[in-house]
Amino acid sequence: MHFPHRITPLGRSLLVALAVASMSGTALAADPTTQARRSSKSAAFSVLDRVKARGTVRCGAVERPGLAEVEAGQWRGLEVDLCRAVAFVVLGSPERIEFDSYDTPAEFDRVRQNTDDVYFFSGREIATHKLAGAIVLGPTVYVAHVGVMVPGDSPARQVADLEGQGICFLSGGRAESTLEDYFDTRGKNWLRHPYTELGEMNDAYAVQRCHALAAETTELANTRLHTGPARLRSRLLPDTLDVFPIVAATGVQDGRWSALVNWVVATLITAERPERKWFAGGARAMPIDAGSFGLAAGWQDRLVKTVGDYGTLYERNLGMNSPYGMQRGLSASPAQGGLLLSPFVE
Repeated sequence: MHFPHRITPLGRSLLVALAVASMSGTALAADPTTQARRSSKSAAFSVLDRVKARGTVRCGAVERPGLAEVEAGQWRGLEVDLCRAVAFVVLGSPERIEFDSYDTPAEFDRVRQNTDDVYFFSGREIATHKLAGAIVLGPTVYVAHVGVMVPGDSPARQVADLEGQGICFLSGGRAESTLEDYFDTRGKNWLRHPYTELGEMNDAYAVQRCHALAAETTELANTRLHTGPARLRSRLLPDTLDVFPIVAATGVQDGRWSALVNWVVATLITAERPERKWFAGGARAMPIDAGSFGLAAGWQDRLVKTVGDYGTLYERNLGMNSPYGMQRGLSASPAQGGLLLSPFVE
């Protein structure tokens, strides 16, 4: 027997309520005024607006000698100068910056919370602190590598000469895995001297509890300046054991800000290209439309004249005009034997 569907008074009320809600939702979705208001509210949030309201550009990095370090209470380094370059472009002064270091989990939370505006990280730092979904990668700003340092009178001329000898390193760090790989692939033995504290490791090397010291080359260059009570003179071996980039990065919330920061850094790198008869060089090597970012025409020329190109920043912070006296190495253009390259009008 067929029983017709019946709608009870309660069911009828529910259907009416659903229909009204559906029509209201459709009307709201179709209302251009509402959509525009929502879109305007979303567009109103931009990092550039935040930076201008605050009056400073906030940058952060893991501390590294010559890249980001505190000296006499002031931040200095290549990454700090790149932060200043961004501040000059968007605020008109390279001094209007705030710089922070990332070390503890709470400090890395600032990245996930989009508190700061520009970051400088290595791949290990991004992976270890699970930052991949919180940042947009930008240009490589420094090609870092792990090296080995020995006393000036050591007979070692390359790392292979240290077979059977003791090498100091930080336990669990990049240098340890690099050394293990180096000696393992060559079937050679070496004596391991692991340390958990940087100062303790450097002190052990200074009194020659180990024959060599392995670390990132910026750290080695810094250690070389402090000879200790024995006034130990040291030199870096020429081997490049491990190479990795340090990149500029921004938050994922504002693509326009990410583009602006990336082009500021790229402009400084590309500005090293020399002017030639058939190719533009300097700040004109990769002209970027000022109107795309609301900037005044000629912003790239003013940037390079004010803060200098990448080579100038490198020499001041890491190179021959700095205490570290480090060669450009891989942080140079391919024409100079390096790996650093940004877009240019080819």
